[in-house]
Amino acid sequence: MNKKVNIKALVVIGASALLLGSCKQAADKDYAANDPLAKNMDSTAKPGDDFFQYANGTWLKNNPIPGAYSSWGIGNLVQDDLRNKLRKINEDALTANAAKGSNTQKIGDFYFSGMDTVGIEKQGLTPLKEELARIDAIKDVKQLVSTFASLSNIGVTTPIAAYAGQDDRNSEKIVMQLYQSGIGLPNRDYYFNTDEHTAAVRTDYQQKHLPALFKFLGVADATAPTAKTYELEKFLAQNSRKLEDLRDPYRNYNKMPVADLAKLAPLVNWKETFEAMYYKNVDTVIVGQPEYYKAVNTALTKFSIDDWKSYLRKNLLDEYGPYLNKAIVDEDFRFNGTVISGRKTQLPRWKKVIDRENSIMGEVLGQIFVKEYFPEETKKRYTDMVEAVRASFKEHIEKLDWMSAETKKRAFDKLAKVYPKVGFPDKWRDYSDLEIDRSSYAANVMRGNVFTRKINAAKLGKPVDRTEWGMTPQTYNAYYNPSNNEIVLPAAIFMVPGVRDQDIDDAVVYGYGAASTIGHEITHGFDDQGRQYDEKGNLKAWWTPQDSAKFAQRAEMLVQQFNGYKVNDLHVNGKATLGENIADLGGIVIGLDAFKKTKQYKEGKKINGLTPVQRYFMGYALGWLGHDRKEALSNQLLVDVHSPGFLRVNGPFTDVPEFYEAFHIKKGDKMWLDPDKRVKIW
Repeated sequence: MNKKVNIKALVVIGASALLLGSCKQAADKDYAANDPLAKNMDSTAKPGDDFFQYANGTWLKNNPIPGAYSSWGIGNLVQDDLRNKLRKINEDALTANAAKGSNTQKIGDFYFSGMDTVGIEKQGLTPLKEELARIDAIKDVKQLVSTFASLSNIGVTTPIAAYAGQDDRNSEKIVMQLYQSGIGLPNRDYYFNTDEHTAAVRTDYQQKHLPALFKFLGVADATAPTAKTYELEKFLAQNSRKLEDLRDPYRNYNKMPVADLAKLAPLVNWKETFEAMYYKNVDTVIVGQPEYYKAVNTALTKFSIDDWKSYLRKNLLDEYGPYLNKAIVDEDFRFNGTVISGRKTQLPRWKKVIDRENSIMGEVLGQIFVKEYFPEETKKRYTDMVEAVRASFKEHIEKLDWMSAETKKRAFDKLAKVYPKVGFPDKWRDYSDLEIDRSSYAANVMRGNVFTRKINAAKLGKPVDRTEWGMTPQTYNAYYNPSNNEIVLPAAIFMVPGVRDQDIDDAVVYGYGAASTIGHEITHGFDDQGRQYDEKGNLKAWWTPQDSAKFAQRAEMLVQQFNGYKVNDLHVNGKATLGENIADLGGIVIGLDAFKKTKQYKEGKKINGLTPVQRYFMGYALGWLGHDRKEALSNQLLVDVHSPGFLRVNGPFTDVPEFYEAFHIKKGDKMWLDPDKRVKIW
C-alpha cells in the first residue's frame, strides 16, 4: 500500500495520538472543535476542480514542510508520535540495569551506541576495518565473489542479490531467489534519463558524492576510482530492467537447477557463494532477471580487480556512512537527503537511531508498543471491518457484467480465503541470538543485518511460516502478500493524530481505514499482478482468456488516465503504478458500499455541513493529507510504483459516480470525466 511518509497534524499536533478503540458513534456530538476534517478544509477551492486541495488545503497552507523532511503529512505525524512513544521505551531501557541477553538490555544498549557521538567520533572508520581489509586482500575473481557474499551478509549492495522466498508457482515451498542489484543511484533510470532532476543527481553523484566518499577512505586522487565506479554501475544499470518491467510476475520468474546458473554466470561458484551467505543445500533457484546475471559475469572480467575494490569500498562506506562520524554522516545526508529528496536539515539524532533500531529489532519494540496502545478490543474492531469490506467485495463481484460465472466462482473462492492479519502478530520473533552491546553503533547494525540474513536463510527447506509478519505493529503502512493470499494491517495504520477514535464518525473511519487500507489491500489480490495468483497463492492462470482480455481493456484505461498526469515536467508512469491505482479505485468503491450498511449512512445526518457520503470521501482524502518537496516528487515518479498522494485522491475519484453526486461535479469542472471514460474494474 505504502501509506508512505510523503507516505502511507490533523487538528492539534501536540495532542496525543490514540489508536482506534471504540465503535461509538459521534454523529450526534458537537464536532466543531474536534472534527478531523473541518480544520483541514479549504473552502475557497472548488471540489470539482481539485478535491485534494478542497479537503486538505488549509492544513497544507498552515503546515509547511519542516527542514528535516522531504514531505510532510499525516504519515509523518503518526510516525513522529510513534517515535516519541518508542523514545520513552528506549530511555527506560537505558537505565533499567537489565540482564544481559534480555530484550530490555538490547534496546538500551543499541540506543546508547547510537547516541554515543563522542565514541563514534573517536572510532572513525574502525568499525569497518575488518571489511576494508577483506576488500584489500582480493587478488582474483574467486576472492572477489567471496567478498560479494560476505558484504551482502552485512547489508552492503553488491552485484549479487539473493534471498529465500516463496516459490510463485508453489507457495508451499521456500526457494532461493536472485534479483538485479549493484547500482548506487536510486534506480537504473538515474543513469540515463535527461530530465532536470535526474541530470542534477547524476552530476552531483559523479562530481561531488563519489569523490567525497573516496576522500573519506583515504584516496588522495579520487578521479580514477570515481570514473571506474560510475562506469561499472552504469554497465549494471544498462542490463537492469525498468520499474514497470519488474511488475510482470511471469517474465520475472525463471526457475532453474543451481547447476544451470553456470550458464548465466560461469565465473561464479554458486554453491560456495550461497553457502557463504548462509544458504545451505541450495538445489533450485528462481532468477528474476537472467540477462542481468549474464552482464555480471561479463563485468567480472570487463573491469579490473582494482576497479572492483574501489566499487566495494565505496558501497561499504555508502551503506554504513549514517552510523559513522559526523563528516561522513553529513555527506550522506547532503547527497541522499538534500540532492535526491530536497531535505534541508537532518532529523534529530535520537529519531534516526530509533528508526534504525526499528528496522533491526522491530518486534522487540512492537511487543511493548501494542500492550500500551493497541488493546484486544481495538484489534476486534478492525477484524470485523475486514469482514464488512470482504462482504462488499463479494457483492461487487456478483454484479460484474464483464466477468463470466466460471471466473466469478474462482474469484469468490480466492476472496473467501484472503487471510487478514490485524494489529500485531500472534507469535513474536525470537531475538535471543542477536548480540547487541554498547561498543559500536555500526557494529550493532552489522550484527543486526547478519541476524536478519540468518533468519531468512534458515527458511530454506522448512515449511512456510504463514504466521510471520513482514512489518512491525508500529509501522504506518500495510501490504498484501500474493503468495500467502493475506492482508497485513499493522496497528499503527489505523492511527489518526490528535483525535480519539471514539470521537470520529464512521464515515471518516470507513474512508480512512476501510477504503484506503483494508479495501485497498484486498483489491491488490485482484489487481493486474495479484489477480494472476490463485486462492492458494500460486502463480497460475485461473481466469478464462476472455475475462482476462476484458480486465486488460479496463486496466489499460487506467494506465492511460494516469499517463496523462504530469508533475514537475514528468509524467506519471501509468504502467508502473497500475497495481496501486487499481487498488486505490477498488478500495474506494468497495469501502463506500460497506459504509452504506452503517447506521450513520442510513440516518443521513450532516456533521459540520457535510453529508455522510461527503465525509466518507473526505475521510479517504485525509489518509493522503500531506505535501512533498519538488525533488522528492521527481524521485518518486522514477522509483516508486505509487502515484503521488494528491493523485491517489483526485485520480480515482474522477472514476466514481457517487463522488460526482456527493459534490455536484458538473461538466466543465476540471475533475469531470465523461461517463464513457470513467474506469470501472471492481
